[in-house]
Amino acid sequence: MPRHPRSEAVLAIDQGTTGSTALVFGRDGQILGRAYSEFTQHFPKPGWVEHDPDEIWQVSLRVMATALAQAGLEQEAIAAIGITNQRETTVVWDRESGRPVHNAVVWQSRQTAEICERLRREGHESLFRERTGLVLDAYFSGTKIRWILDRDERLQKKAEAGELLFGTIDTWLLWKLTGGKVHKTEPTNASRTLLFDIHRRRWDDDILDILGIPRAMLPSVTSGSSEIFGETVVLSTDSSGEVPGGIPISGIAGDQQSALYGQGCWRPGQAKNTYGTGCFLLMNMGDQNALSEGGLLTTLGCDEDGQPVYCLEGSVFTAGAAVQWLRDELQLVSSAADTEGFARSIDSTDGVYVVPAFSGLGAPYWDMEARGTIVGLTRGSSRAHLIRAVLESIAYQTRDVLDVMNQDSGIPITELRVDGGAAANDFLMQFQSDITGIPVDRPAIVETTAMGAAFLAGLATGLWSAPEELAHVRRKERRFEPRMDIEQRQELYKGWKQAVRRALHR
Repeated sequence: MPRHPRSEAVLAIDQGTTGSTALVFGRDGQILGRAYSEFTQHFPKPGWVEHDPDEIWQVSLRVMATALAQAGLEQEAIAAIGITNQRETTVVWDRESGRPVHNAVVWQSRQTAEICERLRREGHESLFRERTGLVLDAYFSGTKIRWILDRDERLQKKAEAGELLFGTIDTWLLWKLTGGKVHKTEPTNASRTLLFDIHRRRWDDDILDILGIPRAMLPSVTSGSSEIFGETVVLSTDSSGEVPGGIPISGIAGDQQSALYGQGCWRPGQAKNTYGTGCFLLMNMGDQNALSEGGLLTTLGCDEDGQPVYCLEGSVFTAGAAVQWLRDELQLVSSAADTEGFARSIDSTDGVYVVPAFSGLGAPYWDMEARGTIVGLTRGSSRAHLIRAVLESIAYQTRDVLDVMNQDSGIPITELRVDGGAAANDFLMQFQSDITGIPVDRPAIVETTAMGAAFLAGLATGLWSAPEELAHVRRKERRFEPRMDIEQRQELYKGWKQAVRRALHR
């Protein structure tokens, strides 16, 4: 599709776990407008996490309108909208009224652990693994749908009658942006539902039967992530202006795959790590779809044209959320930025390790019942030791995944591209390089998750003519080289592995 002669920017919505960010990117990759707002986290029971889908929509709409107003561009200048989203978080809503039938069940939530255990006892684990590339874990959407439908006996019948719709957050936002006209998703998000055959690229009827999920609930899946999904209707907010009608929504990808694309990791062997609420390491594997032997996931990402490729992924459940814990629950810092100063105020943690398994441990352990642990405390342990140990835990968990990824792929990762909020922490990035022994590349614009969605959307509408043009938009800001000697690296990592063993439930 040729771009409008005045088109010069893309609006990207990055709908995350704790808030929504909207960014307006110019053709040169510069940010012309920006807005962010948090929304409410609901914790009905220990280990359960829920969101209000209507609040997510209202917050997302508000920041989109605010970012557009800040950019000060005419409607004709906005070539497209891109969406990237927290993955696996599950919304079920009424087709006619548009009202959710339950709070969204968040990817972090462990409330479907019993369903996963039942499926495992019934001998279904290998089928799920082979078809979807995932593991039977409460992390993914399929069991969350089953759990929501089980809340009210009437819901199953409504779902079978086609009266209920399911979507991950991308589908929910697309449905709302188009005024309820479009119910779609794309391969990267579909590959995270536990319902999608990543080899045949379609919803799997055998799995749907096992879970009792009617196909009528499911969105259609597009062939790729860079195409026109629909157009906006006029959407107004009370105080922040509006999102104009008629703008094509033409790029969608789950947040981690979007970041992989935004980092330019389009070739096999390239890898990135996103430091958000969780920590997510993805490696482009191209056409190689071998299942991981070490506890990683096989999932779908995007090639340079936005078409599906296989990726290895390691998902760490708690990363930036552990810093929020320091700030909000323990009140040891007033802001996340304060952690760097405390960490640099001491030479080491003096043997203190924090394993932030607040909602279990993800890859490569996959222990739903593991819980947060602090080991190595002495009378001399201070606030600074605890803060530094939390930052180091993020880097240790990344190395856990990186080591398995190297082994499973047979392709040594020689550079790690990084993004996300915590990537701005110089102490953490240097320790990450030190504990892995490889360079860490941080881009000038760390919002590569939103940038990936913008790139995918702009390619589909012709704002950027080819992927080669995008390669010049991403710019490196700093490269961290390893400084730690091998003996110290091995000793510190040995202590981390011992701490993890104490946190594991099994």
